[in-house]
This record gives sequence, C-alpha cells and structure tokens, in this order.
Amino acid sequence: MTLTITGITKSYGTNLALDRFSAELTPGIYALLGPNGSGKSTLMNILTDNLKADSGSITFDGESVLDMGVRFREKLGFMPQYPGLYPNFTVERFMWYMAALKGLTKEAAQAQIPEILAAVELDDIPKRRIGALSGGMKQRLTLAQAVLGDPEILILDEPTAGLDPKQRIAIRNYISKIAFNKIVLIATHVVPDVEFIAKDIIMLKKGVIVDAAPPHELVKKIDGGVWLVPCAESEMQAMQDRFRVTNIARDDQTGEVLLRVLAEEMPTERARIVAPTLEDYYLHVFGDASGA
Repeated sequence: MTLTITGITKSYGTNLALDRFSAELTPGIYALLGPNGSGKSTLMNILTDNLKADSGSITFDGESVLDMGVRFREKLGFMPQYPGLYPNFTVERFMWYMAALKGLTKEAAQAQIPEILAAVELDDIPKRRIGALSGGMKQRLTLAQAVLGDPEILILDEPTAGLDPKQRIAIRNYISKIAFNKIVLIATHVVPDVEFIAKDIIMLKKGVIVDAAPPHELVKKIDGGVWLVPCAESEMQAMQDRFRVTNIARDDQTGEVLLRVLAEEMPTERARIVAPTLEDYYLHVFGDASGA
C-alpha cells in the first residue's frame, strides 16, 4: 500500500501555498510540521479532494486517485481542523449518520461505533447533543468519525488541539495502535505528540519541504547545539536577544533562571550541553516563524 505524491503545486493568486511537494507514504504515521501558512491544510485538502492542485499527481498503488474517484475517497478518513458538526444531533446519532454516508452496513456500524466511542472516551455520553459538548469532546468526536469504516488512509489535521494531557496521551496511543495497517498523516503544532510515534517527520515552510526524516535523525542534526544556561534574572533579556531560547525555567535551589538555548558554540562558561528534542529542532528550523 503506497500513496505517492508527486510535484503537487497550488497557488492562491500570487501566494504559492505548495511548491512541488513530493512524498511517498507507506503504512505508518507521518507528521507534517510547519508554522501557520506553511501549506499543511492545503495539502490535506488536496489529498481529500476538497481542493484541486494546479499541477502534480497523486497515485495510490500506482493508480491515479483522480481516475479512482469514489474508490479512492472510500479509502479515506479525514479529520478537519474546523469540522462542521450538527449541534442538534446526539453523539450516537452523528456516528450513525456518518456510517450511513460512508456506506457501512447496519451490522458494521453496530460493531464499530461503541468500540470507537470507547477508544476516544465518549462512550459515557452517547445521548448528549453535540451542541452541549466541550471543545475537547467535539475534537474527539471528529476523530471518531474519521476512523469509522476502518479507512486505509487517515488524514488528521491537529487531532489533539484542545485536549488535556490525559486525553492527548489516550488519543496518541489510539492513533499509534490503529496505524500499523494504515497510512496516517498528521498535521500538528503539538510537536511532542508526534516525536515518538511518527516514522517520518515532514517539515514544511512556505509550501516547500525543508527537511524530511525519522525523528531521531532530525534531532541528531543539532546534537551538541542545545545548552542549559543558568543566569541571573537581570541577564535574561540580554541572553534572549543574543540566542534562540526554547524554554525558561527556574532552579528551585539557587533561584537562578535556567535557559534552554540553541547555539553552535558554548554560550557562557557555565552552560552545559543537554540532549536535543524534536521541539528544539523545530525551533532551529523555523525560529520566529513558528508562531507566524
């Protein structure tokens, strides 16, 4: 099972959203990382046939997805970042409605819906109306409808947005569990959520792939370039002006500020090297653009 994306380009007027994006995806989890405006949602909308590319091609096991049409869409499960939910539907009714749209038999829906709602921790509120759900509950319901029907390709846009830490871990584990026989593409700003589950990270900036590799290979690129630097509170601003600071904490014993700093050379005499993380590498690549 292979999804091959070749030279996908998309512009909105003079804005080039995707510039010859190419990737070959096989079963497993792929993370799409990049700042706002990098082209992540554009790519996902093209993959799900909600948007037409200006040029390029997408094939599934060697066959054009445009030629496949409905046959390809039947293989897709999509979790959009801003879903259109029906506030007057109950959780259970919405899942049955989505099952009907996906062409599931009554027997398949009866078997899958309770299992999926349990996996996303919504099995205790099947009769609650969607309009009365919290943001996190709606997020989990949107994921539940995406995995309904056991799709071969799962496209997830910000799947853990709005979830508390316990829910994030549960959803992350659930995605990992079902990804062994699926192609899963996750776009996210929550870098730690994909650091340990993604087989490959695709880093996108202004529509261009700037790096793509397994997480451990990316992190290795800045090995020896991440430092923990103790400093006085009065020195903190000067350090932030000189270096890229990825985290600020306080040493409870000394009262000093502890800065996590990206630097090719030792920033101060008291600095010590620490192991880099994927979040460090993300900030190394995107810098201030990460919040743009």
